Amino acid sequence: MTTADGQRNGHGDAGGETTVAGWGRVAVPGREVRRADLERATEDAVLTRGLARSYGDASLPPPSRPVVVASPLADRIVSFDRETGLLRAEAGLSLKEMNRLLLPRGWFTPVTPGTQFVTLGGMVAADVHGKNHHRAGCFGEHVTALKVRTGDGVVRECSPEREPDLFLATIGGMGLTGHVLEVECRLIRVPSPWIVCDSERVPDVDHYVEGLKEAGPRWPYTVGWIDCLSRGRNLGRGILQRGRFAEPDEAPRRAPTPLTRLRVPFECPEWVLGPWSVRAFNAAYYAAHGLDRKVRVVHPESFFYPLDAILDWNLLYGRRGFTQYQCVLPEAAGRGAARRFLELLTERGGASFLCVIKDCGPEGRGILSFPMKGISIALDVAIRDDTQSLVDALNELVLAEGGRVYLAKDSFTRAEHFRAMEPRLERFLEIRRRYDPDGRIRSAQSVRLFGDAP
Repeated sequence: MTTADGQRNGHGDAGGETTVAGWGRVAVPGREVRRADLERATEDAVLTRGLARSYGDASLPPPSRPVVVASPLADRIVSFDRETGLLRAEAGLSLKEMNRLLLPRGWFTPVTPGTQFVTLGGMVAADVHGKNHHRAGCFGEHVTALKVRTGDGVVRECSPEREPDLFLATIGGMGLTGHVLEVECRLIRVPSPWIVCDSERVPDVDHYVEGLKEAGPRWPYTVGWIDCLSRGRNLGRGILQRGRFAEPDEAPRRAPTPLTRLRVPFECPEWVLGPWSVRAFNAAYYAAHGLDRKVRVVHPESFFYPLDAILDWNLLYGRRGFTQYQCVLPEAAGRGAARRFLELLTERGGASFLCVIKDCGPEGRGILSFPMKGISIALDVAIRDDTQSLVDALNELVLAEGGRVYLAKDSFTRAEHFRAMEPRLERFLEIRRRYDPDGRIRSAQSVRLFGDAP
């Protein structure tokens, strides 16, 4: 089964058995049901998911209840205020569709993740963050109300003023507090749909973090790519990007048209993204930027969603798939924390062509919201025999630094590690039990991390 954009959405059929998968391609037995009437479809559902872009097992069903409801057909805009930017829409509305409709009219999501193939409900459940977290926080900071069917079967309207515990637990709650049916949020007005991008090469991770923090007060969007296989004095060399929306006199007069997308046509053998090929890619990508600083006006898709240019890029990782390890290292850990992380990664042989470090602002209001003031590090890792031991080692370091991992990307964190990282967990679980006393809503991830019934 494919999405409206032609991407495989995580369904498969192996040996006659229907499976459900996340973007990392790890599959479990199950079946996905899509209906336009999401309120009715969720009456007895174990879980709701969107476009299957969570990397790990957060959107996968538990073994005993293998059917999940998907929201993309429930994608209507309920209302939009053209004066204030207040949007209310069904949970299945995709960010891609929202950008298509509203960005040419001068409105943009206040926070965007690195792909536009996500739904509003998924953005709430993961409390997504982006290149402007140091300025705007997570998406949940801009959500004003939610319509949720909780595990006890009741459809509730919640907000910071109305059932605030449910509201705060649902933001970043990975869909475990209830089925998100509608989302109300406030968009931002932008002067044009184009982006002014300022980029430069940096020689190592220390200069990278220094440049990231220096750019934060002046640039609303900051991000960069890191070569996580370089060693010695070049450890963590990379390309730092800063961006802002272009003013009308800086931007092309025409509206940006959708970019041409390539497609990975088949499942690749595992060696395609092995250590040697990743090392070669990283060296070529770093060299391609050149020595000079570059300032240019770019297409919003190429700035915000570079990987969306390649459909089904997860097939590059082969049959076993991949996981993304994403952690946040707090400011209190010091700027040497990123170097310590990369030293451990290279020592353990971790190979990733995608390693991104972002600047993070204060902790969000969602009870399990991921970022905290400091930096986040995200890297894609092909699943191999030693992946569990690599994740264990990285988690031990993150624990020692006072950080935590992102549930929307996680596949391998052990329950004891997550509990040690997350002092807010007990409050979240208490609220969840209040609205779902029988534990009807759960996922493969909640079985693994929270001890839910399998």
